[in-house]
Amino acid sequence: MELKEFEDVVGEVLDDLPADFAEKLENVEVVVEDWPAKADLEQAGVGKGQTLLGLYHGVPLSERGWHYMLVLPDRISIYREPIERVCEQAKTPVPELIRQVVLHEIAHHFGIPDSRLRELGY
Repeated sequence: MELKEFEDVVGEVLDDLPADFAEKLENVEVVVEDWPAKADLEQAGVGKGQTLLGLYHGVPLSERGWHYMLVLPDRISIYREPIERVCEQAKTPVPELIRQVVLHEIAHHFGIPDSRLRELGY
């Protein structure tokens, strides 16, 4: 999938969010990157032979208090190459996995941990 097409799918997922959720993403930048950096893999605790498809960088809404001010926007990184490789191996449509990864990372912004997302099927 071409980069522009991939970015368009990410944009469509964001555009389709219910207004209540979209409003709470006002200080969040969503970016498409080819691969995660080594620091991202370490931050996410991704070991050898594992794959990172996306990463939320920031302070979840559920953890913000009165001291949360004057900070850079949170960032959600969506990793194009790993997503495309997983889809190729699993014969899954790329837009379907993009949607799942974007929603998974947005959930982290709202403070939902991986353990709960696994329970929910994300």
